[in-house]
Formats: sequence, C-alpha cells, structure tokens
Amino acid sequence: MGLSVMPKAHLSDADVADALRRAVSAAGVILDVLAEADPLGLRRRTHDLGAGAGCPGQVLDIAARVLDCADLPGTQSWEGKDRKARIHWWVRRVGALDTVLVAFPGVFGVLANRLPIQDLLGFANQALVLCAVAREYGITDTPTQVRLLASVLCERELDKSSTATGPEESWPELSERSLVGKLWHLAGILNAVGDELGKRPHPRKIFRYFGMVPWIGAVAGYLGEYGALVRAASAAEAWILAQDNEVDVPEAVADAREAVSDPIV
Repeated sequence: MGLSVMPKAHLSDADVADALRRAVSAAGVILDVLAEADPLGLRRRTHDLGAGAGCPGQVLDIAARVLDCADLPGTQSWEGKDRKARIHWWVRRVGALDTVLVAFPGVFGVLANRLPIQDLLGFANQALVLCAVAREYGITDTPTQVRLLASVLCERELDKSSTATGPEESWPELSERSLVGKLWHLAGILNAVGDELGKRPHPRKIFRYFGMVPWIGAVAGYLGEYGALVRAASAAEAWILAQDNEVDVPEAVADAREAVSDPIV
C-alpha cells in the first residue's frame, strides 16, 4: 500500500470515465507519433528502396532497412503483418520497452511498495498498449476505448451514458523528443483514479515476493509486469470480441471473432 496524505474518496463511474477519457486522449497522441512520425521519410522509403541516387541515397536506404527490420508501423514489413502480428508488436516492442521504466523502482526492493509509482506506471503502460490493441481492431472512438480500459484495468463495466460526454483533451503538436514528458503526463492523469490503479492485472505472487529484494526486485518486477501486460492485452482482445451489438465496432471485429482463439503469449 502506498503512502498518501490525500483523503480517500469513493469514485463514481463518471469520475473514472472522466480520468480514463483524458488518458485515452493522451495515449492517442502518443500512439500517433509512434505509428506515423516520419520526419526523414524513412518509413515511406522502405516501400521504394533503391530509388535514391548516390551516397546520400544509399545511406538513407540503409537507415530505411533498419526501420523495416524493426517492423515499425508504416514500413513495408508492417504492411505485411496481420492483426495478430501487429498486436504482438505493440506488446513485445513498445510494451516491453516501457516495462523497463515500470520495473525500475524494484531496485529499491520492498521500499518501492511504499510508493504508488510502480502501480501508476504499470497502469499507464497497460492503458497505452490496450489503446493500441483497440486501434488494431479499428476501434478509434474514445467512448469505446474508455469502456475497454475501465473493464480490463478497473474492473468496472461502464454504460454508454457515462462515457459519451465530456470535453476532449487539447494537445499541442507532439514530437518524438517530448514522448517521455507526455508519458509522464499520462501517468499523472491516471493517478486521478486513485484506488482503481490497484485493480489492474498485476505480476504473479512469485515475482512480487522476489520484488522485495533490492536490485533483484527490478528483474523480478520486469518479468512480472511484462506478464501482467500480456494478460491485460489478451483480456482486451477478449473484451472486444465479446461485444455484439452493445458497442459500435467495425464489422471486421465480428469477422475476427472466430479467428482469434488463443491469447497473446
């Protein structure tokens, strides 16, 4: 349990929906950068390698091939991936990298349990990846993404009336160099949901026990948090595929209901 001088208060569904709505907005901006930012045109270049002439063109081709090998969204290799492979990429590349930050407080061992930072960062990381999963299913509307996060991370089943209204968060243009700041801002938004942070998928007990040991706790924390992220992503897919006429989702979701039979591992 974390230390806090703030009074405890019961959060209504509307309170949780409001915080998650702003979190979805922040996550959307971050995902846009990760999926679309291409200042040097290298992602586009992967579709037309060899088009440039001379030494500069060869250097750019090499850089483009590196991005293509990393399977970044927008590259030629990304276009060849199916939905399942793309979801795996978000979990195993973006989610796994962010989990390093989530697990870092584990170097302090049991002392990290006295602070809410690890739960906060873990919640933010899972929220970001779950929004990416929703996007891969064609779900880009904020209300449905809010309901998804509420169900998987907060164990709350929100109705449409609690998610359909509310001001959209206004964001300035975001660059790659400001991603860390926006991730921290996302964590700050999620802090508003208070005790709801503790309801997210957590590392299994064995990792939590080892997480009490200084330094070793960081490794145990990483393995545990990554496993929790994988379970959260699988739960998000299950939630999406379980929706029938209750949410407005693309027909592709219904078509994929039979195709997705095993969880992400």
